Amino acid sequence: MSRAERKPLTYAAAGVDIEEKDSFTESLDAVLRRTHGPRVIPNPGGFAGLFRLDYRARLFARNYKDPVLVACCDGVGTKVKLAAEMGVFDTVGIDLVAMNVNDLIVQGAEPLFFLDYIATPRIDRKFLGDLVRGIAEGCKRSGCALLGGETAHMPDLYAKGDFDLAGFCVGVVELSRVQKPARVKAGDVILGLSSDGVHSNGYTLVRKVVEQAGLDLNGVYDELRPVAAKGRRSRKAPPGLRTLGQVLLTPTRLYADPIVRMLRSYQVKNVVTGMAHITGSGIGGNLCRALPPTLDASVERGSWEVPPVFSFLQKHGNISEEEMYRIFNMGLGYCVIVKPGFADSVKQKLEKLGERVFRVGKVVKGSGEVRLG
Repeated sequence: MSRAERKPLTYAAAGVDIEEKDSFTESLDAVLRRTHGPRVIPNPGGFAGLFRLDYRARLFARNYKDPVLVACCDGVGTKVKLAAEMGVFDTVGIDLVAMNVNDLIVQGAEPLFFLDYIATPRIDRKFLGDLVRGIAEGCKRSGCALLGGETAHMPDLYAKGDFDLAGFCVGVVELSRVQKPARVKAGDVILGLSSDGVHSNGYTLVRKVVEQAGLDLNGVYDELRPVAAKGRRSRKAPPGLRTLGQVLLTPTRLYADPIVRMLRSYQVKNVVTGMAHITGSGIGGNLCRALPPTLDASVERGSWEVPPVFSFLQKHGNISEEEMYRIFNMGLGYCVIVKPGFADSVKQKLEKLGERVFRVGKVVKGSGEVRLG
């Protein structure tokens, strides 16, 4: 075919429809605004979001003497593959926020604002709308503004049905309140906050268990049922019961609001000496990051409730106990290390804020490791 006979190429003919993408982006304005407070400065058409660090109106005062900005980024990993298979996308939007804000608050910071990055092979308004609504819901629950983000339309890079997510969060903390391992002392009490299940780590292994054991994501299994419902054999989920897929897509718990509110209630004393978000590498691989090199965290197995999803995965995947604790959170999504005289007070405050809290161990002399007893 001669050059003259070839059809003129356009970006749309190559697979990228700029008009459709721009139209979708403009439709999100109302969703984003629901997460905005008085510290967000309107910037319609801007190339970046604007956020006021201090706000001097009496009702919303957030003024800092020596502010330190805290930033982090994270994704949801291969849990997005499960979401695509189930056709459910709002939950991984919440996951995306949780994986970031839960890391950020470990430093003692309050989340300020959030940005997302979505990569997709096509502009599917329902899929993208559900996803962004989930992200906005996670931001709203965490007290952080969704300032904007990027939707990358890349049909050459992602196969049909594939997509990926990344999130970016910025927060702030007073320099004097920054969490440091040096504050942890022998005798400090370790409190564990319940997880809502697997959260967003270990899903490559989770999906392999489902595949090799021939499990039905749309089925209801006795091991995952509430105790009162066991014994029923329906393969479809009766009202109030959840399928395996729904259990596995349970979003990562958002700890930002209760942790920030608890920390604000101790303005004079630093009663919390360390914190850890329990993600990949489990309790042992994350709690150690809050410790100085001369102390260990002695954690007593059996001191908290382990959700049934973990024994279900262990059984059907023939996974060792050691591997389970190395990969998964095993029912603890967040740990708070507290001075012993304030342990009961902190526990009660967090429980009033809706958390299930357990005394799971204490800090002892050692070499910066976690002992799971």
